[in-house]
Amino acid sequence: MASMLPNTPLGLLAPEKLRVFRLLKQLPDSFVVWQRLAMGQTGTDAGPDFWVRREDGRCALLTVSAATLAEVRQARQEALFAPASRPGAAEEEALARFWIASCLSETVGPQKLVPGLVLFPAVPEADLELALAPAPADMSRGAKENLTPAALAAWLDTKLGPPLSAVQLDTLRRAFTPEVIVPAQLTVCKPIERATAVALSDYLLSYNQEQVLKHDLDLSDEAEAASDNLRLQLVNGVAGSGKSLILLYRARLLRQFFPRKRLLVLTHNRPLMHDLKRRYELLSGDDRGVEWRTFHGWCAKYWPTSEPAPQRIGLGARRTLIERIWQQHLADTTFSSELLRSEIDWLKDRLITTRQGYLAADRAGRGVALREGMRGRVYDAIHAYQEELQQRGLVDFGDVPRRIWRALLEVPASFPRYDVVLIDEGQFFAPIWFEIVKRVLAPEHGQLFIVADPTQGFLKRRQSWLASGLNVRGHSQRLEKCYRTTREILAFATRFYQLRLPGDDEAHIAANVELTPDGLPPEVLALRSEQDELLRVVNELRALVDAGVKLEHILVIHADWQGAQRALERLQMEFGAARVVHPKEGADDDRIRVCQIDSATGLESRSSFCSAPTGC
Repeated sequence: MASMLPNTPLGLLAPEKLRVFRLLKQLPDSFVVWQRLAMGQTGTDAGPDFWVRREDGRCALLTVSAATLAEVRQARQEALFAPASRPGAAEEEALARFWIASCLSETVGPQKLVPGLVLFPAVPEADLELALAPAPADMSRGAKENLTPAALAAWLDTKLGPPLSAVQLDTLRRAFTPEVIVPAQLTVCKPIERATAVALSDYLLSYNQEQVLKHDLDLSDEAEAASDNLRLQLVNGVAGSGKSLILLYRARLLRQFFPRKRLLVLTHNRPLMHDLKRRYELLSGDDRGVEWRTFHGWCAKYWPTSEPAPQRIGLGARRTLIERIWQQHLADTTFSSELLRSEIDWLKDRLITTRQGYLAADRAGRGVALREGMRGRVYDAIHAYQEELQQRGLVDFGDVPRRIWRALLEVPASFPRYDVVLIDEGQFFAPIWFEIVKRVLAPEHGQLFIVADPTQGFLKRRQSWLASGLNVRGHSQRLEKCYRTTREILAFATRFYQLRLPGDDEAHIAANVELTPDGLPPEVLALRSEQDELLRVVNELRALVDAGVKLEHILVIHADWQGAQRALERLQMEFGAARVVHPKEGADDDRIRVCQIDSATGLESRSSFCSAPTGC
């Protein structure tokens, strides 16, 4: 079976084009077939309907005529019809215009490289030959007899052009699928001489990325009617594999084809949310039809109006309270106060609301084994902690989604419904977060699209998606190549991790090194003090700015938030307060970004500086 891009028909296809789509899908698996997606640009609405490429690089462009047998027979009465109105004339003209615009070759006519085929699914060959003059040069007509599952592959073999080079295939992709072009502002990758089937090169999505992007895109009424359940898609990929880029491109395609559908993009922190929103607006021409939130920002937006805004306990006060509760309930055990804090968070991340529910909870992947008697004591400590919070009129981080969950059960009509929710960095989402997301998706046909890194978050701890309430079997795809880094950086990162956590069996960074380009190793500098460190960063940044590097391409990361704040203040003094910002405040152009390491997940930059106190 041929690989189809997209895998299901997209847009309002005429019946004859839909029939051809299904027919092309039955070609052998040595074929890849693209449906042309008219993106709304001037001059792009008319053109070939399909591009067929065989694994040997031979290609053809296909356009489908809606002409009926009666219309073709009438065309024989030439006196009644102007030449331009004959069946197939418009399709031939569309092919000719596409060839001219394709810039496929400066020395050979593009029609010699990629022949054009005009298909007449409803007309027998004999009628075509009687009614129509011979096809123009480098064009062929496909009749009803050619367009059958048994005959199509052999007929195409006689019509395909010569094998195209990688550069020619790239050029053809640009012309036929402009939706996969990556503007320079959206990637930190440097263009290389040519593309291959597995590379993000010359600012094009890779073939693998395009397959992921265009999988299960259809949100039409017909597609929704055929679905009776949540439509889930998970994309697993290492850092830098293009997951976020695919999410942005998917949002753009959905908005262009289904502008009335309601879309929500969620992530776990503000820096990434602002960065995604900025890049999407650049990609889409400032489209504002997508809702962008962190998960907790969404909770705040739709907090029950009958209740005051939640007052969160500070980190220091929370640590002190947990220590006191631990002293009262667990000081005589090996269960530490830090484990108690972790257990409180673990419980609140799940729909566990009773003692019995806690005692019976599946702890797979938790990493902390507790006998039933000990579980009871720990639950008592958690209960005491929660009572103390309530007496103070405070909540902690985990209480917010639990209150939203109750509100969803009590007054579901007060919450919006979304046709599509797209989640970036899904490995950091808690099970209760996913339950809330599923509740606000349109019932029966809502679509949930998640991108995640299997080496981070709960996935790193071997907790499953099923434990998070999502059955991803048969609904997941993988991206294995890291485009954002080099072999040298990956090797350095692995060694760095292993030296600090030698007992961690997850220390190997799971990227396909063979597909990763070579480059310079990162430079490590040991300085005597934080003042020396900041001075060196300032000097390095000044050198970059003097060399013409744009400020938005510079990212400074510190190991902790206090150090990040001091670096932010120092750099604001050096470069101006308006030109240096924490990315949680926004992602405007022409600004240096400075943040702590736990806020940098998902961010990317062409020039990055990481700093930490000696010994970290």
